[in-house]
Amino acid sequence: MSQEILINVTPQETRVAVVENGVLQEVFVERDRRRGLVGNIYKGKVSRVLPGMQAAFVEIGLERTAFLHASDIMSNPNSEPSEEEPKRPPVPPITELLSEGQDVLVQVIKDPLGSKGARLTTHITIPARFLVYMPFTPHVGVSQKVEDPQERERVRRIVQEIAVQTQGGYIVRTAAEGASEEAFRADIAYLVRVWQEIQERVKQAAAGTLVHDDLRLAMRAVRDLVGTDVEKIRIDSRETYAKVTKFVAKFIPQLAEGIEYYPGPRPLFDLYGVEDEIQKALQPKVQLKSGGHLVIDQTEAMTTIDVNTGAFVGHRNLEETIFKTNLEATQSIARQLRLRNLGGIIIIDFIDMDEDDHKQQVLRALEKALEKDHAKMHVSSVSALGLVEMTRKRTRESLEHVLCEQCPTCGGRGSIKTPETMCYEIFREILRESRQFESKIFLVLAAPTVVDRMLDEESNSVAELEAFISRQVRFQVETQYSQEQYDVVPM
Repeated sequence: MSQEILINVTPQETRVAVVENGVLQEVFVERDRRRGLVGNIYKGKVSRVLPGMQAAFVEIGLERTAFLHASDIMSNPNSEPSEEEPKRPPVPPITELLSEGQDVLVQVIKDPLGSKGARLTTHITIPARFLVYMPFTPHVGVSQKVEDPQERERVRRIVQEIAVQTQGGYIVRTAAEGASEEAFRADIAYLVRVWQEIQERVKQAAAGTLVHDDLRLAMRAVRDLVGTDVEKIRIDSRETYAKVTKFVAKFIPQLAEGIEYYPGPRPLFDLYGVEDEIQKALQPKVQLKSGGHLVIDQTEAMTTIDVNTGAFVGHRNLEETIFKTNLEATQSIARQLRLRNLGGIIIIDFIDMDEDDHKQQVLRALEKALEKDHAKMHVSSVSALGLVEMTRKRTRESLEHVLCEQCPTCGGRGSIKTPETMCYEIFREILRESRQFESKIFLVLAAPTVVDRMLDEESNSVAELEAFISRQVRFQVETQYSQEQYDVVPM
């Protein structure tokens, strides 16, 4: 599998695209006016303790107070299933851990999403190329994605020997497979230096202050996304190229040859068809090569994915057609989850299969396709209705929420009332107002589609209404009104 990372930079935003075998897999967007907060460390102040929720609200200098659960407080940090960590004791009551007005060092683990504030932890972690430093946890763990037992033991032994000279503990990242002792020493020296700087800032900072800002997107992409499969990193900004080259020379020298500056006249994302794929990722319908399709519906509560055979008729029988469509859908679903960055509860409605063997093969194919995803996930078995329930950890907004906003006409419903419905609402409003006001004329201001219906299909109804209330009703077209907007003005 060949992988390329494309970095597109403008003064207002930075975008990173991960392309595998010529196909876009992931997109990251960072805007200067609205940068992500995950990884940032703050000196916070507890503003409110909620014993009933086992949580506290912490002021960190943002518009909304951030949320800190008892399980995310230092004595009981969340254990990551992708890493090896010692067993944690039961979570004590929040009132024993925090008090209102207390200063607390916290790190953002989830960006503010919708109406929710940022999610925090006091279990501070600082990532580098090969290691994640945990200053308060004296433990060395190895990512479970490093599967070779001998390699796991080798990297653990090296890090344990070096870690004796420092406080805290480390998690060995997947990228560390095959790394030398010198590389680990360089990472540890860098992490310890960063932690010392943070401690100095904490002493001088006021509560509600940022004390450590994670790297910008371009640097984070190089640090976190680049693995052994990456052949090229192409950057279309000379300034960013210089910064990344300097960063790589210092921390990841083996990547230096793979970084390219792209000065071409054609936009970098157009060259790889990324712009078109981003536009497609904002649409609910996803075409499958066979002729089938997915329908993806993202709501606040959950995301649903419906698999349909569409134009695919198959060659043998119905069960085989359904099975092949579902198998193909697993690959597309895994890609769309990454590309759209869908998180939370996800319900996949596969086409109903009669044979249990087919159900198991589809589930295994889905799990295998999801292995490339670095987000934490849990997938259930196929239910009797052909549904697969799964969760995908959400740390940042989905692509749709980053690039789009709620429709002002439908208010996020995805539908609007018909002109007929609006006519009947206006009739009811005129009746209400006729009982309140003695005016002789009611002027109705509405959208062109609604007024057209009033004067055409509903003209008899309008005449009957005028006779019933003994008043005259006039209409005025307002081109700026949406179909659901109207005003009834007594004159």
